[in-house]
Amino acid sequence: MAKLALHPDRLFPADERTRSIARALYAPIRDLPIISPHGHTDPAWFAYDEPFANPADLLIVPDHYVFRMLYSQGIKLEDLGVPTVDGSATATDPRAIWKIFADNFYLFRGTPSRAWLDWVFVEVFGLDVRLEPATANLYYDTIDAALKTPAFRPRALYERFNIEVIATTESPLDPLDHHKAIRESGWKGRVVTAYRPDPVVDPETIGFADNLKRFGEMAGEDVSTWAGYLRAHENRRAFFRAAGATSTDHGHPTAFTADLSRADCEALYARVHAGKASLADAELFRGQMLTEMARMSIDDGMVMQLHPGAYRSHNPHVLARFGRDKGADIPMPTEYVRNLKPLLDRFGNDTRLTLILFTLDEDTYSRELAPLAGHYPVLRLGPPWWFHDSPEGMRRFREMATETGGFYNTVGFNDDTRAFLSIPARHDVARRMDCAFLARLVAEQRLEEDEAHELARALTYDLVKAAYKL
Repeated sequence: MAKLALHPDRLFPADERTRSIARALYAPIRDLPIISPHGHTDPAWFAYDEPFANPADLLIVPDHYVFRMLYSQGIKLEDLGVPTVDGSATATDPRAIWKIFADNFYLFRGTPSRAWLDWVFVEVFGLDVRLEPATANLYYDTIDAALKTPAFRPRALYERFNIEVIATTESPLDPLDHHKAIRESGWKGRVVTAYRPDPVVDPETIGFADNLKRFGEMAGEDVSTWAGYLRAHENRRAFFRAAGATSTDHGHPTAFTADLSRADCEALYARVHAGKASLADAELFRGQMLTEMARMSIDDGMVMQLHPGAYRSHNPHVLARFGRDKGADIPMPTEYVRNLKPLLDRFGNDTRLTLILFTLDEDTYSRELAPLAGHYPVLRLGPPWWFHDSPEGMRRFREMATETGGFYNTVGFNDDTRAFLSIPARHDVARRMDCAFLARLVAEQRLEEDEAHELARALTYDLVKAAYKL
């Protein structure tokens, strides 16, 4: 059996002098608390602290990074236990699912998923041999036994991972009962929510009309009018803030914004509410709502996040059988300079607003995003996101964004994940890659070492805490 170990200098530069600088920068920030300001972990885990079921249900079935790679090689999602929309049968034997994963683990060579998983195997479960067909049962039995112990329940892992605060993401239609249960439990862990209004902002959402009706009922507002609809958002945002929310999140297809007159807004919303919105109307409405959300953020202090540029559910077969978020989302080219201008014309100079921009289109970092963030006080650059949450993606981000945007117009790192156990692994990759980048600047006499130490801490802890008001 091949040995498995994590090299202490992984991801650091190969050149020994630069590597030694990276080591020195990394040592003081390695064990700083984790601030996880945006993600998709399940608040029920922390509310009720129940054991995770088994290795497959924890590490394979819910992780689209894992099963999308397996699916790309012809492995059926049914065989991996991914649940279907209609509830029809899929694999239920977790050991059999784990065996498929182990037999095909070689597919992850060189990927971020491999790095995250190896970290989990070594650091969380103490395994010291590589996952392969011959070790599948050893892995399964070791992980399964651990999950049955109190030390591997969600709250214990939260504390073991040195998480200071973690944000989940919920829609305005969520009653936030799990967050209430956390607050009332007496547990000291800090789990906050974030306001993701897409289901009641995007007219192309399946079930949008029903969502609007429920939205009005939950907010106690008449959402048949534009004014009532806006008040409903204001009410739900206040409810989310009471549950700890400091941010909103917007997963729009594009970065398009609009700033219409009130009369035009009322006419547009009348078409949207009546179910008569065209595709152009839907895009215009989403764009107007980004500007409205910016206005509301100035009023209530919530930080905005914009995550545009994904063609969601590109594979119609997978969407029909398994639903959304099943690994079939694909990046698209995204334009920011013209699209954001209506919002920035109105609010771009107002220092009460913070708008954090993300992208799946890396070309825009140097051409659009860094120049925009390097000028407008409201703008900050989010870290490499989703497909670019990787060592090379992080390196490219720093290379393309720093010269124009600087370090202090970025917001540190967020993991944006459902995979709870991978959170410390992802943060460790980000910390190592930032130290590697800073070490190169020091070695090239472009940055003093004391400045690099200050930056290493800022990129790890200070900037994210300040940007998200945590």
